[in-house]
Amino acid sequence: MPTSRTYGDACGIARALDVVGERWALLVVRELLLGPQRFSDLRRALPAVSSNMLTDRLRELESHGVVRQRRLPPPAASMVYDLTDSGRELEPIVLALGGWGLRVPLPPAPVHLNATSVLLFLRGALHPSPQAPPARYRIELAGQIWTIHTRDGRVHIEPGEPDQVDAGLRTDPATLNALLDGSASLTAARASGLADVSGDEAALRRLLETATSGAP
Repeated sequence: MPTSRTYGDACGIARALDVVGERWALLVVRELLLGPQRFSDLRRALPAVSSNMLTDRLRELESHGVVRQRRLPPPAASMVYDLTDSGRELEPIVLALGGWGLRVPLPPAPVHLNATSVLLFLRGALHPSPQAPPARYRIELAGQIWTIHTRDGRVHIEPGEPDQVDAGLRTDPATLNALLDGSASLTAARASGLADVSGDEAALRRLLETATSGAP
């Protein structure tokens, strides 16, 4: 059942935690930072959360105006969850929390590496030249397809198929993370069957190299 627990503290930090401090709440927000998701997408992205728990968190976040439900236009016509304007204001907070959390030791194995986490890192690490021509990439991770669009020095990542594509990459989050931190090469990942490249491989390599050189 949704919770109505409160710290009973007038401090703004405590009041914020009354809204997003329950278990899984901020991870739901994280999953929606790159765009709307269906309930089934959220369940796949957060495999350790039960359906009932996820339903409760979504209801709570909706009641507090952080998340909303809406129906995508045809032909998809799917019901999705999306961040409200208020929920979108949590983005810099969530990203800053993630940066701080990188100093915390990893939990005991097995550890799940989330596709959204890797894509958020990729978005933050990419610094394409404003003079570079626009490009679109199709990235398939853990069975879900994402579009990366670079234009005028900006990067946009959203779920779904691109309407056109310069290059594509199908892999898993751990392999993409290794490509980004420099611990694996695209050549080795392809040779071992961990990555499949389509389209302009040189364009994809430029994308990965831009992210690697821009990563902290």
